[in-house]
Order: sequence, then C-alpha cells, then structure tokens
Amino acid sequence: MSSNDQDKGVVRRSRLRGFVGLRSALGPLVALACVVAFFAVADALHSKNHTFMSARNLRTTAVQMSTVAVAALGMTVVIIAGGIDLSAGTALALCATVLAWCLREKYSVFVAVTAAIGTGCLAGLVNGALISVLRVVPFIVTLGTMTIFQGVAKIVANETTVRPLPEQIPAWLHRLVTPSPEPEWVLRFGTGAHAIGIPNFASGVWLALGLAAILAAVLRYTVFGRYVFAIGSNESTARLCGVSVPLVKIAVYVLGGLFVGIAGMYQFARLSSGEPTSGLGMELRVIAAVVIGGGSLSGGQGSVLGTLAGAAIMAVIASGCTILGLSSPLQDIIIGAVIIAAVTVDQFRQRRLAQKG
Repeated sequence: MSSNDQDKGVVRRSRLRGFVGLRSALGPLVALACVVAFFAVADALHSKNHTFMSARNLRTTAVQMSTVAVAALGMTVVIIAGGIDLSAGTALALCATVLAWCLREKYSVFVAVTAAIGTGCLAGLVNGALISVLRVVPFIVTLGTMTIFQGVAKIVANETTVRPLPEQIPAWLHRLVTPSPEPEWVLRFGTGAHAIGIPNFASGVWLALGLAAILAAVLRYTVFGRYVFAIGSNESTARLCGVSVPLVKIAVYVLGGLFVGIAGMYQFARLSSGEPTSGLGMELRVIAAVVIGGGSLSGGQGSVLGTLAGAAIMAVIASGCTILGLSSPLQDIIIGAVIIAAVTVDQFRQRRLAQKG
C-alpha cells in the first residue's frame, strides 16, 4: 500500500472516530437531562421559592459554567489527541492577570485583550514544544509548567492582586458574565409569571456557543481535525502514515492555549481583577468537563457537544445543591462521584472496543 493510500486510510478511520465521538455525546446529554429533572423535582418538593427552573437561575447557571466550558473546549482537542494539560488553570489565571495589568497600565483594550489571548497561545506553545522536543509525557510537562505559569503570574502582579480602576474596564467585558442581560428575552409569548419563550443570556454564553460550533466544524470537517483523532487513536500508525505528529501536537496545545486565553477574559470579567492564584484547581474542573462529556483519557475520543454537556452537568449540580441548601463539601463529593462514574464507563467502553478488535 502506498503512503498516500495509508494517509487516506487514517483520515477515513479518524473521520469515523469523530462520528462515534459525536454519538457518545448522547450519554452525557441524557445524564444532563436526568440531573436537571432530579433537581427540578427536589426543588418542587422541598423548596419554598421553586427557583431552580426559573429563567433567572438558568441564566446564572449558564454564566457560571461559561468560563470552564470555554477552557474545556481547548482541553477537548488536547485530550482527543492523547494529551493532557494540568497547567490550564494557572495559565488561565496568568492570562487574566496580564489583561488586568495592561488595563491598569492604561494600554488600549485591544492591546490588553490581544496580550491576554496571546499569553494563552504562548503557554500552549511552550507546552506543545516541550512535549514534542523532550518527548516527555504531557502529564509531567504540564505539571511543571503549571507551577511556572503561576510564578510568572505572581511576577506580573508583583505578588498582589492587580485591580484596574472601574473606568478602565470596558462595559462589554462585564457583559460577558452578567446574569441579567438586556433584553431579558430573545423571544417571549405571554406576559407575567406564566410567560414562556427563549430567555436571553450573557454575551459570554453566546460567545462560548459560537466558539463551540466553530471548533466542532474544525474537528469534523478539516484534515487537522482528522489528524487530531488519528494521533489520539494510534500515534505510531499516524506517524507511519505521514502525519507530522510533533507539529500537530504543538498546534493542538496552541489551540488549547487560545481557548485558555479567552477563558482568562471571562475570569477577569467575573472578578474585575487579576488574581495570580485564582486558577488553582480549575484545571480539574476543565478536565472533568471533558471526561464527563465522554472524552477518553486514552485519547482518540471526545466531542464538543459532550464537553458542553459535561460542563453543564457540573454547573447544574452546583446550582441545584445551592438552591436546596446543601453544603459546598457535599457538592464536591457529588461532582467527584460523577467523575469516577464517567471514567469507569470510559474504561468499560475501552475494554469492549479492545475485545472487539
């Protein structure tokens, strides 16, 4: 078989894996529906205000999940390619800190946003280059850069919180995460408490959905997307078929860094400041969103829709527990149990595929 035929073969197989990954998103979507139904019933039975299914709570929950969801979009590509990025949380905080510093130092909004997103891309480039050149497993490399990025953020912030003046922060940044956007409804039928329709969301939620649609198209319809699935499925075979594995890996981590940089904007908009340690632990929620959404830590499987469902599941659990008056530690226990269940399902799926193969 010629090299060109082999290359076409790996592209065909990766296209099929992409379709299977899309089908695997049905499980997380069903799980999301079950979680929503559970908390809706619990709220109706045990709560006085019955606010869980309200449009206001829906908007608030969507805003709360948006930062994790955007960062998880980039992590989806990394995990599909068989990698992992433990530095996503501290890199996100670094991007938010750079944005806050630029605004405080009276740089233009364009320069500040470009610097923040560029910082995310640079962080991804560093990760991808180290992994490709040193040939060290991503877990170890990103574990090291996680601390490095936090240290750089502390240097930028001079080991304090960077707080621009309110007039230095553009209004559109606040609108990224406002839970009460204007207009309140996109489409509405009726008036008063019994009105139904499509509620409006913060601009950051719409931006996240737009980015998700673009990324889904890239993974589904481009050669780059097929190569990402091919490398995650079998890196050695992809290399033998002519795929430039190092370059694709670097591109994957730069793309992941791009989404981290955008998520850093969300983080700054939420806090109105740059806090170098604000991203600690966030990488776990970002990775969890991908895993709960059907992404495989073994690589080669995952979907954008599943990742959004995974991020939504965690946000709904947090919202539902808060409304029911459950403690924060109990929320963490529930989310941890969901993560274990998702990884267990993935392991069973991998064993079944191995047996069929």
